[in-house]
Amino acid sequence: MMLRRGFILFLPRLVGLLVVACCSMSIVYMLACTPKGDSQQLALPRVHSPTVNEGYEAVLQEREEQHRNYIVSLKKQIAQLKVALQGRTEQLKKTQNQNPNPLDIWLDHSNPEKAQANLLAFLRSQVDKAEVHSGVKLSTEYAAVPFESFTLQKVYQLETGLTRHPEEKPVRKDKRDELMEVIELAVGSLNQPEAAGNAKHHVYAASDFVEGIYRTEKNKGTLYELTFKGDAKHQFKKIILFRPFGPVMKVKNENVDMADTLINVIVPLAKRASKFRQFMQNFREMGIQQDGRIHLTVVYFGKEQMNEVKSILENTTKSANFKNFTFIQLNEEFSRGKGLDVGARFWKGNNVVLFFCDVDIYFTAEFLNSCRLNTQPGKKVFYPVLFSQYNPSIIYGHHDSIPSLEQQLIIKKENGFWRDFGFGMTCQYRSDFINIGGFDLDIKGWGGEDVHLYRKYLHSNLIVIRTPVRGLFHLWHEKQCLDELTPEQYKMCMQSKAMNEASHGQLGMLVFKQEIETHLHRQKLSSKKT
Repeated sequence: MMLRRGFILFLPRLVGLLVVACCSMSIVYMLACTPKGDSQQLALPRVHSPTVNEGYEAVLQEREEQHRNYIVSLKKQIAQLKVALQGRTEQLKKTQNQNPNPLDIWLDHSNPEKAQANLLAFLRSQVDKAEVHSGVKLSTEYAAVPFESFTLQKVYQLETGLTRHPEEKPVRKDKRDELMEVIELAVGSLNQPEAAGNAKHHVYAASDFVEGIYRTEKNKGTLYELTFKGDAKHQFKKIILFRPFGPVMKVKNENVDMADTLINVIVPLAKRASKFRQFMQNFREMGIQQDGRIHLTVVYFGKEQMNEVKSILENTTKSANFKNFTFIQLNEEFSRGKGLDVGARFWKGNNVVLFFCDVDIYFTAEFLNSCRLNTQPGKKVFYPVLFSQYNPSIIYGHHDSIPSLEQQLIIKKENGFWRDFGFGMTCQYRSDFINIGGFDLDIKGWGGEDVHLYRKYLHSNLIVIRTPVRGLFHLWHEKQCLDELTPEQYKMCMQSKAMNEASHGQLGMLVFKQEIETHLHRQKLSSKKT
């Protein structure tokens, strides 16, 4: 009982001690877990804490300051761009004032004085842009524009082609007039009185002209440097002239519809059936299958091989379902001019483009369009310069085999040359051919009739378009020089044959073939010894 009473008396004290211990532990725990100061640790504001508003305000202020600095930076960049744009605009206006738009010059009819001033400014700027006062840096040696030289009587030229010579009198009237005008202008300039002094003035004449050089920059003008005799021996007068090219002017802007423009290809022929078979393969692919707006007229002389030729023609047209062809047979000696004339006059339809062609010609569909685009009734006739093929057996002699015909027809100096002395392939409207008088039928055989017709067109008011074309080829065939020719004729025939056989370099390799083989043999023996 005493123990029980003692426990009951001790129990309240024990509970009190436990409560005090728990409170003490809570205080210690709170002290240990309280966040440290700002100098020691960054505390996030707690919800419903007195520091929450201050924390968010600080973050917002920081972000606002960053955006304000970014906006200031953008405004500074925009200001810089505006200044740069204004500078570029002023520079462009200055350039346009110095080099006026060529179209503005001729379109501004309302202010003739301004147009004339702009034109003069443009012409003066051409002198500054050309290589007159100082040189121009060039990428390669091929970019240099060479000069050609001339005297009172002769021109010395680099680009001669096959119809011109390295030294010759200017044949073309425009070239003669150009050079004589320059010499006369130079003489007139030299004979102007000197600005200072009353010294005795030397009177110059064209006979004092020693030599000149000139070259043309296609988009700027022609530079002339002329040398005249001076007042004493070893003294000269030099004058530099420049003919500036004017601005490009629009002459015409038109739509050209060739959908219904038919071409009548006229081919005169005698024998040569194998060549005609090759021609018909080309005609079928390019004329029938790719172009489709074409007619073929074959004028055949004599009866030898005629049935074979007719069979080739009929088989090709039947297999291609092509009916636009005419076969005319003449029992007389071959005459190219007569055959083309008969074929042209035989046509009874509407006005048509005539393409005078030979059996050893290869053409493309692109050429047929060129034929249409460069002819106009009563206005233009087309005289293309075709590419003439060298002898394939010489060109490809070092190859295992000769490539196909299509692979051979590549415009390169090793493969052929521009046949600028030939005028046989031509396109014109039938009405122009009839009105000009056609061919001279007194010319027999092959040759001469084409030049005669060409001269007729040159003497008329029609525009003659003469230009090299990429889609018209003369296929190589062996040229025969007959024994009946005179020595001079035979020599000319052989020269013509050599010109058609191969390039200068290839013929040289044939001439020195033995020397080359000897060298190779020695090299082979030398390598064996080592």
